[in-house]
Amino acid sequence: MYRYLGPGILLAGAAIGGSHLVASTQAGAQYGWSLLGILFLINLFKYPFFRYGQRYTAATGESILHGYMLLGRPYLTIFMGMNLITGMINIAGVSMVAGSLATNFGIKGIGIPALSAFLMVASALIIILGGFGLLRRIGKTVVAVLAVSTVVAMIISIYNGPVAEPGFEGASPWTTASFGFVVMFMGWMPAPIESSVWPSLWMKSQEKLQNRISVMRETMIDFHAGYYVSVFMAFVFLVLGKMVMYGSGTELSSQGSVFARQLIDLYSESIGTWTRPLIIVAAFSAMFSTTLTTIDAYPRALANTTRLLFPKLIKQFKTVHHFWIISGVIGSFLIINFFVDQLGDMLTLAMTVSFLAAPVFAMINYRVMFLKHVPDEFKPKRWEVILSILGIIFLIGFGLVFLYWII
Repeated sequence: MYRYLGPGILLAGAAIGGSHLVASTQAGAQYGWSLLGILFLINLFKYPFFRYGQRYTAATGESILHGYMLLGRPYLTIFMGMNLITGMINIAGVSMVAGSLATNFGIKGIGIPALSAFLMVASALIIILGGFGLLRRIGKTVVAVLAVSTVVAMIISIYNGPVAEPGFEGASPWTTASFGFVVMFMGWMPAPIESSVWPSLWMKSQEKLQNRISVMRETMIDFHAGYYVSVFMAFVFLVLGKMVMYGSGTELSSQGSVFARQLIDLYSESIGTWTRPLIIVAAFSAMFSTTLTTIDAYPRALANTTRLLFPKLIKQFKTVHHFWIISGVIGSFLIINFFVDQLGDMLTLAMTVSFLAAPVFAMINYRVMFLKHVPDEFKPKRWEVILSILGIIFLIGFGLVFLYWII
């Protein structure tokens, strides 16, 4: 079965980045255990919509974007527009965090924009020259290294005990001032819902690579492996934030280089200075895996959307994919140069946009599963329908409250 793991694990590699290293850590650092329930609740409500991405492809043999097209061109156009907006912002955000963390390897004399650009170009070359096969191998390796190193760090932090003094009570997330962070936290947890399209597209690449059609049982094992790893790692980073930062009196900076140094220093000082290399590897692995997969995923989604909207390009997928990769790297580099000292603000914007767009993509994924050509045995069961409706209501409700909060 390990041989057929791929798309779901790659999604985990994309998810365990900004939402986990940044948002989950901050959730634990600022509010202790207070947001633990929200963490599991938002992952539960997003679960069916991520599940539909791979389930649709296994059931029909087509990517879920074909389903969007069957619903109507406006649905695919909406998806493309949202990806153009969020793609470059998200790539810029995660690669800037990765570049900031790279400074902890003793690299001197090179600025964060240059380091971020190097990581983006390296990721682009891996994808362009190595194709999906190399991306899949690197992705599974990085996720394994990340999981082991981070879990070890969590165990050590629990053994050492929390840094907060007994009886310490931190800020409450259930205040008007904290509501923006709660929404941001949910936006990328475990990942933006539009990323549910990515495993569907990677499945088609994996089928071509292995010269075999995906079957439902293997597809669902792959999906659940990736999704459960994402949820578990979100919990791990929240625990780390709670144990090593909650009650420390340190406020995480929004500047990239300062944030990265604070993160590594707090972890290593609290857990033990001998763990510093472990912490650096864990944190950098999280962000590099996200950088690598998003630089493939957003352009791959845009390339497939472009082909569907403009059928004359049907035979030019590789060219279109490479075009969007290069455009994404260039656009993201320009954003990084502009926002180099506003890392936190940029990530907040990306997470907020993703959360506000979540109900739209959730409803589209839900509707796609009821198209006529989807076999009845693979259409959502009663429990999936109930969970999907509750999830859509939850996402719309929180989104409306957030808009009211802004106004």
